[in-house]
Amino acid sequence: MRRPTIADIARAAGVSKGAVSYALNGRPGVSEATRGRILAIAEELGWAPSSAARALSDGRAGAVGLVVARPADVLGIEPFFMRLISGIQSELAGGPTALTFQMAGDLAAETATYRRWAAERRVDGVLLVDLRVRDPRVDLLTGLALPAVVIGGPDGVGALPCVWSDDAAAVREVVHYLVALGHRRLTRVAGPPEFAHTAARSAAFAEVARELGLERAETVHADYSVEDGARVTRRLLAAVPRPTALLYDNDLMAVAGLGVAQEMGVAVPAELSVVGWDDSALCRLVRPALTTVSRDVVRHGAEAARMLLAAVAGGPVPSRRAPAAALRPRGSTGPLERP
Repeated sequence: MRRPTIADIARAAGVSKGAVSYALNGRPGVSEATRGRILAIAEELGWAPSSAARALSDGRAGAVGLVVARPADVLGIEPFFMRLISGIQSELAGGPTALTFQMAGDLAAETATYRRWAAERRVDGVLLVDLRVRDPRVDLLTGLALPAVVIGGPDGVGALPCVWSDDAAAVREVVHYLVALGHRRLTRVAGPPEFAHTAARSAAFAEVARELGLERAETVHADYSVEDGARVTRRLLAAVPRPTALLYDNDLMAVAGLGVAQEMGVAVPAELSVVGWDDSALCRLVRPALTTVSRDVVRHGAEAARMLLAAVAGGPVPSRRAPAAALRPRGSTGPLERP
């Protein structure tokens, strides 16, 4: 179906295109009765302003961008990003700004997308996820003068505003809890080491392990997928001595770890405690139910979207700390019965 134009509205209303333009843009030049009739006809025809025309008139694209450089098979089942996008959309819904979402194969493809969007004025600003250690995207976006809000931080974001959570405090809480249950051999199954939040969690894990004098506290890396989580878990549970507690950087890998423990005849939680991260619906669907670190990811996304809209509008946007994450103990953790 052809998109209705100002000319279509003018014909239906029996007025000039100039009168339609005045009415639609809230400018003087037509009576209130005529303005009301034109607006009603425009709504009836399903007219909406062209984003390209709007960009030419006020410099706005009417969209914000989000690029995620993760494999499609991981992103498609990763609860974190689905909830994050839900939060972003909840803030944008009903407003004049849309979300432009794109996947990228790697960091180079992601940065190329930002350059193209800025050159073509496709978006008014972007949300930056998966902050990296010494992240080149921070300087790129600053140089492009493209408003941006980082979901992560607070270190390594330069002059960009960010919304962040205290991952280190959450890691410390989990380790203290497991030690209180009798565990002395702990392993973190972490995400990729280049991510800033992975580095922050790893540093906190090593520090609290030293403070508590644990027999073993190691961090190994995986790619957040079910397959990699399962592969790493099999190797860890085949070791002698094996860890008595596993901490995963997302719920997907933790659920895979539970499955591997059952496959290898390792009793959870009697011989092995398992902890996830993000408290997705998966945690309550498996048996035993998964202990996890809970944070309001939907709220996180909504807050980031609000901050980005404020940045696009040109106002000062301070960084904000999200509410603290909380440990949610469930059936996958318990006292160590067989040291």
